[in-house]
Amino acid sequence: MKLSQFRYTLPDDLIAKYPADNRDESRLMVLNRAKRKIEHKIFKEIVDYFQEDDVMVFNNTKVFPARLYGNKEKTGAEIEVFLLRELNKEQRLWDVLVDPARKIRIGNKLYFGEDDILVAEVIDNTTSRGRTLRFLFDGDYDEFKQTLYRLGETPLPKFIKREVQPEDRERYQTVFAKHEGAVAAPTAGLHFSRELLKRLEINGVHFAEITLHVGLGNFRTVDVEDLTKHKMDSERIIIPNEAVETVNNAKDDKKQVCAVGTTVLRTLESSVSTNGYLKPYDGWTNKFIFPPYEFNVPTCMISNFHLPYSTLLMTVSAFAGFEFLFESYKLAVKEKYRFGTYGDAMLII
Repeated sequence: MKLSQFRYTLPDDLIAKYPADNRDESRLMVLNRAKRKIEHKIFKEIVDYFQEDDVMVFNNTKVFPARLYGNKEKTGAEIEVFLLRELNKEQRLWDVLVDPARKIRIGNKLYFGEDDILVAEVIDNTTSRGRTLRFLFDGDYDEFKQTLYRLGETPLPKFIKREVQPEDRERYQTVFAKHEGAVAAPTAGLHFSRELLKRLEINGVHFAEITLHVGLGNFRTVDVEDLTKHKMDSERIIIPNEAVETVNNAKDDKKQVCAVGTTVLRTLESSVSTNGYLKPYDGWTNKFIFPPYEFNVPTCMISNFHLPYSTLLMTVSAFAGFEFLFESYKLAVKEKYRFGTYGDAMLII
C-alpha cells in the first residue's frame, strides 16, 4: 500500500478539542465486517456486543506530564522541551525533543519554573530534534520528580489546537492507567468509565492488561510513499503471564478477544507463537501494521477515528479492511463524528 492511499478530507471542525462530558457517552460506530454493515450507537451500548467469557485487552500505561516550557540561558528565548524517556535515574538524564531545535547546542543550559527552580544542561545531540538533558537539582530523587511533574503539562497532541486545561490531567488518562511511561494516551481506552467496566464484568466479560508505553512515534509523519520503508519508533511493551493465560483461554474457547486500541493490537501481534497463541514478553516493539496483514490474536477491536496519513489509520485499515474502513470514514465525516484523541469511537467486529 502507498501513503497517498490514506488521504481523505477531514474538516478542521470535526477534530475534537474537548472530550465528551461523560467518558462512555461518546458516539460509537459499529462495523460488522462479515455483514458489511454499519450501525450508529452510544459507546456504553458496547456491552450488547460482548458475551460471557469474551475478553477485552487494555493498555494500562499511564501518561506523565511530558511537556515543559523553559528559557535558554543568556538570551531568555522560550524553549519547549518534550520529555520522551528517562535514561538514568541517578544522573537524572532524559531523552527529550526540543523546539525550536536549531537554537539548542551541547553545553547550553535551560531554566524552568519560578526562580529557575530546575536547570538542565544539554549534554548530547541524538537526532536533528532530539537531545539528552541532564537535570541539575539539589533535592533527592522524589523531590526532583515532583518538581519536574509539577512544572510539566499534560502532553495533548498538537492537532488539538487549544490551551491545556486542568481537567485534561484526569481526562487524558484512562481509568485503568497504572504504569507510568507514556507520552500519549491510548485513546480507545479513554471511552471506558468505571461504571461501564463494572457492567461488562457483571456480564461475564474478562479483562486482560498489557502495557505499551506510547511514544511520539504515533504522531510522526510518514514521509515515504512506500509503506514498507517506514520505520516505527521502538516502544516498551510488557505482556504478563496473566494476560497470556486469559487471552489464550478465550482463543481455545472460540471467544472474542477485543483489542482496545491500536497500541493493544500491535502489542498482541508483537509476541505470537508459531501456532498463533500469545506469548509473554518484556521488551521493545517497532511493529508497524498496515494492509494487507493477517491477524493472529484479536478477533475484534475498538478504535478512535484517526487523522489522514497517520500510522494509526493504516493499522486500523489492516484490521477493518481498507475499502470498508474508508467507506465508514466517509460516512463518519458526513454524520459529523468527532475525530482524533478526544473524538468518538469505532468497534470493528
